[in-house]
Amino acid sequence: MNMHANKGINVSFCRTVVQLVKSNNMRKRQVVVRREEPQRSVRSVKYGECQKNHAANVGGYAVDGCREFMASGGEGTSAALTCAACGCHRNFHKRQVETEVVCECSSPPSNGT
Repeated sequence: MNMHANKGINVSFCRTVVQLVKSNNMRKRQVVVRREEPQRSVRSVKYGECQKNHAANVGGYAVDGCREFMASGGEGTSAALTCAACGCHRNFHKRQVETEVVCECSSPPSNGT
C-alpha cells in the first residue's frame, strides 16, 4: 500500500526510490529520490484547406477553395498522398496536429472526508 495514499497525496505520476547512502562521516542515511514518470501523449494529424497558389506562374495569388484533404487511394499507395477533391499533393494542405495527454493512473478512492 502506498504510504502517501492515506494523506491524500496523489503520487501516480512519480516514482519514489529509497536509497541507502554513505555520507562523508561514514554514516548510513536514507535518501528519498522522486522521479517523474514520462507522460504519454497521442498525436493525431489532420490536413485542412489547400494552400497551393495556382496563379504563382503569372505573379498572382489564387487558391482553389478545397477545404479538407481527402486521400484518393488506400493507405500505403502513392494515391494516398493525392487529394481526391483538388488533385494537389498532401503537402499543399494545411497540417493540423492535435496532441492529447493520456493518463494511465488510478487515484485512491475518496472516502468523503
